[in-house]
Amino acid sequence: MNNFIEHEYLNKDTIEGRLYQQNLAMSVLKKGNTMIIAPTAMGKTVIAALVSAERLKNYENSKILILAPSKPLTLQHEKSFRNFLSTSVASLTGNDKPSDRKKLWNENQVICATPQTVESDIISREYDFKDVSLVIFDECHHAVGSYSYVYLAQKYVQQAKNQLILGLTASPGWEKSKIKEVSKNIYVNEIIIKSEDDPDVAPYFNQVQTKWIKVKLTPELQEIKDLISETLKIRLKTLKKLGIIDSIAKPSKKEILVEQSRLQQKIASSSMPKKEYFTGISILTEVINIMHSQELLETQSIKTLNNYFNKLEKKKTKAAKSLKNDYKFNKAVLLTRKYLDKGIDHPKMIRLIELIQELIKQDKENKIIVFSQFRDTTKTIYENCEKHKIKSLRFYGQASRDNDKGLSQKKQIETIDSFKHDDYNVLISTSVAEEGIDIPAVDYVILYEPVPSEIRMIQRKGRTGRKHEGEMFILMTKGTLDESYYWSSQRKERAMRSNVYNSYRKENITLDNNIADKEDVTSYNPNTLTTEDNAEVEIYVDYREKNSNMMRELDKINCKINVKTMTVGDYQITDDIIIERKTVEDFSKSITDKRLYQQAKELVNNCRKPLMIIEGENIYHTFLHPNAIRGALTAIAIDFRIPIIQTQNETDTAFMIKRIAIREQEKDNKKPVSVRTQTKPVTLPEQQLFITESLPGIGPVSAKKLLTHFKTVKNVVNASKKELKEVEGIGEKTATNIIDVTNREFKE
Repeated sequence: MNNFIEHEYLNKDTIEGRLYQQNLAMSVLKKGNTMIIAPTAMGKTVIAALVSAERLKNYENSKILILAPSKPLTLQHEKSFRNFLSTSVASLTGNDKPSDRKKLWNENQVICATPQTVESDIISREYDFKDVSLVIFDECHHAVGSYSYVYLAQKYVQQAKNQLILGLTASPGWEKSKIKEVSKNIYVNEIIIKSEDDPDVAPYFNQVQTKWIKVKLTPELQEIKDLISETLKIRLKTLKKLGIIDSIAKPSKKEILVEQSRLQQKIASSSMPKKEYFTGISILTEVINIMHSQELLETQSIKTLNNYFNKLEKKKTKAAKSLKNDYKFNKAVLLTRKYLDKGIDHPKMIRLIELIQELIKQDKENKIIVFSQFRDTTKTIYENCEKHKIKSLRFYGQASRDNDKGLSQKKQIETIDSFKHDDYNVLISTSVAEEGIDIPAVDYVILYEPVPSEIRMIQRKGRTGRKHEGEMFILMTKGTLDESYYWSSQRKERAMRSNVYNSYRKENITLDNNIADKEDVTSYNPNTLTTEDNAEVEIYVDYREKNSNMMRELDKINCKINVKTMTVGDYQITDDIIIERKTVEDFSKSITDKRLYQQAKELVNNCRKPLMIIEGENIYHTFLHPNAIRGALTAIAIDFRIPIIQTQNETDTAFMIKRIAIREQEKDNKKPVSVRTQTKPVTLPEQQLFITESLPGIGPVSAKKLLTHFKTVKNVVNASKKELKEVEGIGEKTATNIIDVTNREFKE
């Protein structure tokens, strides 16, 4: 008979009384901000629910916030916490309108959300963290760099009356520095490590065996590989001759990218860069394309390789054209298509289908997840399963690709439900299903290829062994990148175990990240800010800027942010001032694709005081010749008469925008700002159409018909209802509305 935990905030008979989970929850409540590192399937969600219940008891009217890095995982948490907790639970994602999210936040006590969604609402001041007594960062190893977890932890510590932070992860990373960075970023001062070998955990934990299946490239694929290798060798020899690389021994992709960056720096730092530098960058791009082709050939499927060749042929870059004209590379492309037509495929694909058939033959109820890094490969695996009458489903991200529509959030949930409850044996997934997705009854995990990341290997392995002992199979092609990735992941996993599970096994770790004072967590020292700097200003921000760090930076310095759909510019300060912000990289790209001058023209046409901010330390640090940059700057400043302000980084840009706002909004006495949601018409016909389209029920087509019929805007406004109805497409209702608008007396 199961022993269930009883608590006033827990639903009856929902959480089994496992001592190690109760001890972990008690430790969090006693010691404060904590990171729990424990294998997948050890019940970290249960621990989070136990801590949540006690916080709700101690702080009766408080809220609990559970953050998860993906929408499917957020919705899974909502389902779990509804099951565990006897209080109101809701989820917030980007699919909900901001007004609906605010209502859900106010009406519910437990909120499950994606971090980007909450960040957007906190910056827009839809709600705050004042009454949140616990924040749970699930998969907290994401809390590095500019990820939303970092910003939200800082805002939580600033705003919350009763703070407690809980970070959960199965895989914090193999480097000690990464573990320390994550801990610091979410203000954790305790780390608790549990493993499946612990005596109190072992009875509940099922072992997972890992089995390697090795295959050899077929003669046909080897023939293509040799041609691609020869193509690569020729480029590497040329690069050595140009003095760009020292050796023709096969470099890694990372090394090639470093060389590209180095050449760009040389171009940027020279007033007259050598022609060889530009040639070198183009050849290095060819090398990257060749290396990617080789990786797909060695580790994926012949169809995935052919899809990449098709994409490459559509590109119009110098590098792509050079490869098209290369005899050996072209022969490799033709052979790929020839063998694809003959039905020849990668031996891994053949062995995979055989393995799936074997596992299903053992038990028709077996559930299997197949992981692949490439969406194209998951599609090929799915097609092969269909061909062999294997009942399978594909699971991947929401972004659409060429001829492959993304899975909506609703479809993702339906797919997982179908796999769990219907008679499907196989779920074929990209990395989307690695983290936290609730697929409890999986018997086998198959990796189509090894992955070099120890975090991803651990996450994938954790998909099995939840109900009973599981097995993970990893397919590997001998003498290829598969082997390199295998050894890389093994080395990193050993290092992680050494750094975490061994170095810190004996006791909990106490760090120096004590809960910060509210003033300490801001990026800026309040004592150095003037009264003006602390003043609140209002900034209108284009919705396309919402994913940049600028929103955070402006929020930190007390700017009230209104996100709008702006047709012109990125930031609007007053009716007269619109700012176009460009990073150094974007400035360079906009010169190349001719966007820059069109944007400058629209700025000038739509406001009296346009500004351009160029952000970055070295404006010449791009692939463009310095003279092209100088020419563009001259045109913007002289031809368009747009002042250019240079800033060092996002922080500097935020302070600059605020300084402009303080100066200009004081002058205007904070008059309401008319945000440019569409560009002003420039020509006379455009202006006439613009005025006519503003009439009720009139779109561009009807506006043109009205002006063609009545000749002038004045005649349209003065027309009777009968005359208006003579125009094709203008009915009784539209005509009545137009008469109403143009003839009624104005009253505020």
